[in-house]
Amino acid sequence: MKYSKVYIESFGYELAPNIVTTNELEERLSPFFRAMGFGPGQIEALTGIKERRYWDEDHTLFEHAAVAGQRALDEADINPDQIGALAFCGVGQDGFEPATSCAVAHKLNIGGNAHIYDVKSACLGVVTGIVHMANEIELGNIKAGLVVSCETARQIVDSTIEELNAHKSFEFYKDAVATMTGGSGAVAVLLTDGTIGNPDNRKHALKGGVVRNAIEHHGLCSWGFEKKGMPTNSKIIMRTRAQEVLEHGIVLAKKTFKAFKKEFNLPVDQPDKFIGHQVGALHHQKFYQALNVDIKKDFATFPFLGNIGTVSLPITAAIADERGFLQPGDFVAFIGVGSGLNCYILGVEW
Repeated sequence: MKYSKVYIESFGYELAPNIVTTNELEERLSPFFRAMGFGPGQIEALTGIKERRYWDEDHTLFEHAAVAGQRALDEADINPDQIGALAFCGVGQDGFEPATSCAVAHKLNIGGNAHIYDVKSACLGVVTGIVHMANEIELGNIKAGLVVSCETARQIVDSTIEELNAHKSFEFYKDAVATMTGGSGAVAVLLTDGTIGNPDNRKHALKGGVVRNAIEHHGLCSWGFEKKGMPTNSKIIMRTRAQEVLEHGIVLAKKTFKAFKKEFNLPVDQPDKFIGHQVGALHHQKFYQALNVDIKKDFATFPFLGNIGTVSLPITAAIADERGFLQPGDFVAFIGVGSGLNCYILGVEW
């Protein structure tokens, strides 16, 4: 897929207020650690994550997504009634029904003619939402689309800590430790056709991208009811066969990257920069080694934000831009593998 008139106009984001260190999580896991004979520092050594953030206990996802959305609108000097579509793309939602996007759109005073809907694609939800908006803009159906998300990790991390302390099993730990990487945050990405908004605002041209899937591996990571379906007497759990996700994800990423390089006829030294989905240190290292890419081309936020699901990639792009890592003229690859397995790589001319 290629685009000729789609631009990332602005980002908006909100960091959750409560910093939670990995040392604090390990202290809460002391019954399990003692039973396993683990010393302190195991999780940080495994993941490279020093801290992550949580929302206050009493909060809704839509309110933070709306804060991020308003910041993106303000940055671009675009009015809510100019938005032709709004998509909420989080793994978490404020309920099964209605779509969380409806509450976000209402909070932002989005106009009555806009498309309002939710997108679900595991950790690639926001990237998928960006593609949906880009398609609509390229077709001329809308001039601007707002993609928003908010993720929360407190609930599932707390639940998993209780399970680990109860089970005291190393085999169970292997399927549950990835949950300890979870963080919280909110983000918004505003896309336009380049004809509206602040003319002085620096636009980033979305040139297109490539998608590949390996859906035969859909059972490797799950977050939902312990029992199958939607039973009324089942608790919420998360299980991740992390090593298999990494191995099969790398195979998929290599195929997708090869197709991406061919699609855009890129020279050996491009893309210039990478913004990847943030998982952890081992994943990051193995990922770029497999792609034969210098890891210095990547900007990482996982050491202090953890894995924020759908928020991770776009919030990393926003922070990388703020800190001058992304420079005008850079050809930037947004790259991620999400549970399912799906892989997207988008090319952005910064």
